[in-house]
Amino acid sequence: MDLDKVIRSRKSVREFSRKKPDWRAIVDSVNAARFAPAAGNNFEMKFIVLKNPDKINNVAKSCHQLFVAEAYYVIVAVSDPSRLINEFGEEAGQVYCRQQAGAAIQNILLKAQELGLSTCWVGLFEEHEVKVELKIPDKMQVEAVIPIGYEMKKSKPKNKIPLENVIRFDDFKTKKINDTNKNES
Repeated sequence: MDLDKVIRSRKSVREFSRKKPDWRAIVDSVNAARFAPAAGNNFEMKFIVLKNPDKINNVAKSCHQLFVAEAYYVIVAVSDPSRLINEFGEEAGQVYCRQQAGAAIQNILLKAQELGLSTCWVGLFEEHEVKVELKIPDKMQVEAVIPIGYEMKKSKPKNKIPLENVIRFDDFKTKKINDTNKNES
């Protein structure tokens, strides 16, 4: 599948079938995260793949979104900002850590889509409860919970906001490109 098709077909799924995905597709999806940009080449992400139904149910409860428990697998994305903070300072280190996490999670979502799997990026959860359930050290940050599996009923992605509503040129107010600039070489 080409990249544009993967990007345009990706959507958040909240109804999963109980069909078991091949675990190798889950591992391939997580592997894609390793190729995300990382500040200072410090990749500080870990991914916990859940297949135990009790653990999945407990994490779903901590998300206050029980559809998470419908997925056959759940990936929990975790980061450790300490090396980035040491290298770039508290504020920048935290920002870079979150940026890295977002890029890595997006890679997982896109790879899963390419492999015919469905996902949802869940950002609402009780972090302490997830940490306790999965024995995640206090210094780590839970970045996302990602149910992954097969969609119950195939549906099309929702229409996205038009490009002209999100793109600007040279400043925030300019919505059209000025292509009469003769200074370009």
